Amino acid sequence: MNKYYILDLQPKNSMVKYLLDQGYQVFMTSWKNPDASLEDLQFEDYMTLGPLSVVDVIRDITGSEKVNPVGYCVGGTLLSVTHAWLAAGGDENPFHASTFMVAMQDFSDVGDTSVFIDEPQIEFMEQQMKERGYLDNRKMANMFNSLRANDLIWSNVVNNYLLGQKPPAFDLLYWNADGTRMARDAHSFYLRNTYLENNFVKPGKVTIKDRPIDLTKISGDIYAVGAEKDHIVPWYSAWQINKIAKDAKVRYALANSGHIAGMINPPSKGKGTYWVNEESVSSESAEQWREGAKQHEGSWWEDWTAWLSERSGEMVDPPASAARSTPDRGRPRLLRPGDLSPGAPCKSKPGGAPAQRGRPSRFAEGTSSRPDPRRLRGGSRGWP
Repeated sequence: MNKYYILDLQPKNSMVKYLLDQGYQVFMTSWKNPDASLEDLQFEDYMTLGPLSVVDVIRDITGSEKVNPVGYCVGGTLLSVTHAWLAAGGDENPFHASTFMVAMQDFSDVGDTSVFIDEPQIEFMEQQMKERGYLDNRKMANMFNSLRANDLIWSNVVNNYLLGQKPPAFDLLYWNADGTRMARDAHSFYLRNTYLENNFVKPGKVTIKDRPIDLTKISGDIYAVGAEKDHIVPWYSAWQINKIAKDAKVRYALANSGHIAGMINPPSKGKGTYWVNEESVSSESAEQWREGAKQHEGSWWEDWTAWLSERSGEMVDPPASAARSTPDRGRPRLLRPGDLSPGAPCKSKPGGAPAQRGRPSRFAEGTSSRPDPRRLRGGSRGWP
C-alpha cells in the first residue's frame, strides 16, 4: 500500500465493530492506489492478487474450508467475476454465502452516470491514463460529484466559500474525499466491459486467464443490498443479481439513503428504513419486487446478520495469534501479532465446522451461549 490506515474498531458506527460484537471473525482487504509503475497491471491481477489470494490466507488463519465474502461496489463486480471464473474451471469454490453491497453485474442501466460514458469519453480517459499510468482520482470524484451537484458541489461553494463556514467533521464525508484509482490497463478493461459494452452479462464474451466468464454460473446463497437514493449504482440495477445468478438463492434488501450512507447504518442509531420482499423469487422485475416489498424500520444490518448467522459455523475460539499461525508462503500477512485477541469467539466455516481444526465448539463445551463482547474487543486494534 502507498499508505496505511489503522481502523479503530471501537466507534459504535463501525460495521466491523458491529460484526465483531455479533461473534463474527472479520478480515478486510482493499486494492492499493496505483502509481505509474503499475500501469500494466491487468484486471485479472486484481482477481488473483485480490480475492483469490486473500481467501487462501483467511483459510490458513482460521482453518475453515469456506469463507463468507462481502464485495462493495466495484469490489462486488470483481467478486461476481471471481465466482464465474472458479465455476468455469471447475475449481473448488472457497466461497459460501456471498454479500453484494451496492454492486452491479448488469450495466445496461447505470442511471445518470451514462451521461459520462461513451466511446469518445472513454478514449479521452484512456489518453489521460497513458500520460501517468492511471486516471487521477480527482477526475473520477468530480464526475460522480457532478451527478449530485447541489449536494456535493454547490452546497460547499455556498457554505464554505461564500459564508466562510467550516465543513462539518463528518466521518463519511472524510472517507468519501479519499479518492481511489485503478491501474491503466485494468481500468480501461473494466470501463469497456462494463459501462461501455456491458460484456460481463454476455456468457463467454469475456475471457479471463483462459476461462470464459459466465455470471449465470454464480451459485450458492446471496445477500444483495441496494440503496434507494444511490446515484452511482441505481438500486434497480443492483437488484439484477436476482435474474443473473439463476442457480443462486438471493435475498435482496433495499436500504434508504445513498451509496455510502445507505450502507453505514448502525442499529445503535435507531434510524433508517429498509425493504425486503419475502416472495422475491416470483418477481420478474425490480419494480415488481418493490411493489411486493415490506417496509421495516431500523437498520438492514440486523436482517443481514440474521441471514448470515444461518450460514455460518458454530462459535469457537480462534488461534491465539492469527499472524503467527499463517504459513509463510510469500504472501503478505493480513494481521499483525496482537491484532486478534486470544480467545475471541468467532463464526467461521458454514455447516458447523470449527474455525480451527481440532478446536471444540464453545457451545459444545457448555461454557457460554453468547459471545463475550469484552473479549471480542480486547486487542483488536486494526488491520493494515
